[in-house]
Amino acid sequence: MFISPAFAQDAAAAAPGGINAILIQFGPLILIFIVFYFLLIRPQQKKAKAHREMLGNVRRGDRIVTTGGIIGTVTKAEGDGELQVEIAEGVKIRVLRGAVSDVLAKTDPAKADKEDAKA
Repeated sequence: MFISPAFAQDAAAAAPGGINAILIQFGPLILIFIVFYFLLIRPQQKKAKAHREMLGNVRRGDRIVTTGGIIGTVTKAEGDGELQVEIAEGVKIRVLRGAVSDVLAKTDPAKADKEDAKA
């Protein structure tokens, strides 16, 4: 009665305006994801990759620290996932390779058997 038909039709025509409105709405979310990727996700992936490489390069004679804080020398690499570690003279324990948190001292690579036979 008091509202003219022109106003009723005009309100329906005020729908969002295409791709620009979508970019304005989702732009901050995309920007936040990009910032999170470069500040949180990417550095964590680099750190995990370096730790995996360190675990793969652990060999006999290396001094290591376990996640429990035990310091010892690797005496034997048993299979893929276990290390035999000497923590005191005559005291050897078996430790999972994943439980190594740091390598304190790396040793020189072991010589091949052929080189030992020649010497």
